[in-house]
Amino acid sequence: MKRLSDSLPMMLYRTLDSVMPNFRRIFAQFGLTEQQWRVLRALWENDSLPLLGLSKATRISSPSLVGVVDRLERDGLVVRERTATDRRIVKVRATAQGLGLEDQVTPLVDQAYAVLNQYLSESDWHNLYKGLDSLIQQHQPHKKEQKE
Repeated sequence: MKRLSDSLPMMLYRTLDSVMPNFRRIFAQFGLTEQQWRVLRALWENDSLPLLGLSKATRISSPSLVGVVDRLERDGLVVRERTATDRRIVKVRATAQGLGLEDQVTPLVDQAYAVLNQYLSESDWHNLYKGLDSLIQQHQPHKKEQKE
């Protein structure tokens, strides 16, 4: 067995501990937490999402997501809407204020990525993303169930 510090989970935690403080400082400038940023980012890429879809897109558990969306809604950045066809489904969409944050936050996030990009070659970044994506695809819970 690998040493704890060399295990994949610990390396991923150390990587997050290394890169996330810069991003969290950016989010804090706009009064956002990391989780709130993930919700807004998902909504910037989609007009609206049902809560379950938002949970999957952001990797935030449904119970935790409710609180995150509550705070974003309180701050006027998102609204909840029931669908006309099925009133049980609640969708979340960014308000004009929430959409406006994209133009303010994105350049700073892009600058943070530019700094990170200096640490690895383009090929290394490509291989890192490709390797992580392959690992994720091969270890999906539904894939495991299909093999059994």
